This record gives sequence, structure tokens and C-alpha cells, in this order.
Amino acid sequence: MSEAVYRTVKSSQVILKELMVPAYANFGGKVHGGTILSLMDKIAYTCAATHAKGYCVTASVDSVDFVNPVEVGDLLTLYASVNYVGKSSMEVGIKVVSEDFKLGIVKHTNTSYFTMVALDEQTRKPCPVAGLQLEDEEEIRRFVMGKLRKRLRRAHQQEITDIRKALELGQALSELEGENCLLPKE
Repeated sequence: MSEAVYRTVKSSQVILKELMVPAYANFGGKVHGGTILSLMDKIAYTCAATHAKGYCVTASVDSVDFVNPVEVGDLLTLYASVNYVGKSSMEVGIKVVSEDFKLGIVKHTNTSYFTMVALDEQTRKPCPVAGLQLEDEEEIRRFVMGKLRKRLRRAHQQEITDIRKALELGQALSELEGENCLLPKE
């Protein structure tokens, strides 16, 4: 992109609704978490690709904490929105809600953030994406929080790398006392 291009948040927002059928059930009779994750990845891609006007890949997913189970027969609704845009990456926020439309019960099941990266279709290298045209306080808040989450993710990755490099087996073994593991006999 030679000159600055900006797109509104609303221009790439996506809503996906899907009925949870018996084939989606896990051994406990609830909808399998993997099914929900697959739908989340699908909507994250659709949202990011719409904003980028091109091919995107999932780079990372923040934690996915299932706060309520999803029942077979529920209508699952996923809402996706680009919250933050870097040079080639985008944070897509996803909110998932399940609805038992017979009983009128609506439950928030989870919220998660997917980092998507736009790729050039020929070179498969990251390519620039349009900026976000923020139109209200909520969009500004989400952008700021997305930038903060990006900074925290990078700091966390660096912290893990530093811990791994400094790890001494002798010290680590002493920290395993009282843990639910069986160590090899010497």
C-alpha cells in the first residue's frame, strides 16, 4: 500500500450462527470444544480476510476459557470484529453465545482473541493491511486493549524464553516435591 488506507471496524464485522447438531456432541453429551474452536477460527479468518482484502492465517489464539457448556440443540452465535491492526497483523475479538431458543435461555460461552496475519498470496510473506478507522469510544477502547494484549503476549513469550534458558535441572527437581508426578529412580 503506497498511501494510507483505513477501513472501519464495522466494514469487516461478521456474525455466524449455527445450530448445534448431535454430530457435534462429545462423550459427555455436550458440544465438543473442538467444534466451537473450529467455528471460531473460521469466523476469525472471515473477519480478518475481509479487512485485509486477502489471504490471512491464524498466528496465535489467546486463552479460550469455556465458561458455560453448549448443549446439542442450542443455536450458537459467534460475533467477530477487528479490534487492533498492526503492520500485517490483526487482532480479531470473538464473542460466543449459545441460545436454547425453546426455553429462551441465552448464555455467554466464551470470548477470545485471535491474532491473524495477512499474507501475500504469491510470496506467502506478511503484507501490509489497512489501518482501522475508529468511530466511537468502544472501538478506541478495543484498539487500545488490543495493543496492550499484543505487548503482554510478547513480554510473556520473552519471559518463557528467559526461564527456559536459565532452567537448572537440579533446582527444577526440588520444585517437583509434592507434585503429582513420579520421578525415575536413581
